[in-house]
Amino acid sequence: MNLSVITVTWNAEEIIGRQIRSVSSGCKNITCEEIVVDNGSRDRTVEYIKKEFPAVKVIANSDNAGFGRANNQGLEIASGEYLLFLNPDMKVTEGSLDRLVEWMRSHPDVGIVGPKLTDESGNFNTEAAPRRFPKLWEQILMIFKIPHFFPWILNRYLMKGFDPEREQEVDTVRGAFMLMRLEMVDKLGWAWDPRYFFWFEDVDICREAKRLGYKVMYSPVISGVDYVGQSFKKRTTLWKQKQFTAGMLKYFQKWEPWWKWMWIYAARPAGIFLAWLNDKITGREIRG
Repeated sequence: MNLSVITVTWNAEEIIGRQIRSVSSGCKNITCEEIVVDNGSRDRTVEYIKKEFPAVKVIANSDNAGFGRANNQGLEIASGEYLLFLNPDMKVTEGSLDRLVEWMRSHPDVGIVGPKLTDESGNFNTEAAPRRFPKLWEQILMIFKIPHFFPWILNRYLMKGFDPEREQEVDTVRGAFMLMRLEMVDKLGWAWDPRYFFWFEDVDICREAKRLGYKVMYSPVISGVDYVGQSFKKRTTLWKQKQFTAGMLKYFQKWEPWWKWMWIYAARPAGIFLAWLNDKITGREIRG
């Protein structure tokens, strides 16, 4: 098997079919399997996939195991030479996965590659651009939502002025569409550090790749359509803030000295309170 495509779903019945059909069209000259790990969906995601796409391997969790753990579950039954971790709200173009695998084969020093991600009109999605490794002060500002008022303050972190047409080595690429080399994953024993529930696991694996001596690359050799966070739209600001700051804390505890992560530990409750207050004001409730 040349390629294993691993997708984690949560209440994705309305969008997963588009992604699975695109994956099939993306593999014209290589052998490919798709594995879907469902994180306790309350809609008919699992039933829909089994009925409409019987060739897709499905793992149905009774509860939400988190993004990293669920992807690792898919890894356990994967047989591909390369591993593509692909969100359900993505769409790949015809023959594109053939080209991406061929690109990876010709770049043996690369552990992870991410492609150009666009909207349906083909415009580069700046929200899905590579980012630099996070610094403490940047993350503290994000906890308190300061960039909402001064967006320029994160220009370094968000790689303002990034050229999406130039292939380049970067710190991190988006975990929603990430091709990994199996050799690298075998050295780690997992594709995603299971300590993370959601958020920062993609930053972590990119840092692990560099620690092992591999490059992390952005390449516009192919593009994919990114519909951006469709499952997230079903979550409250409070839920997202809790998961975001929990992932942030785990990342800094793993990679940085204690005096850095202590600042995040201290700021996190205030950030969660602000998110709770926002949901109260807007009247949002958890759905799904």
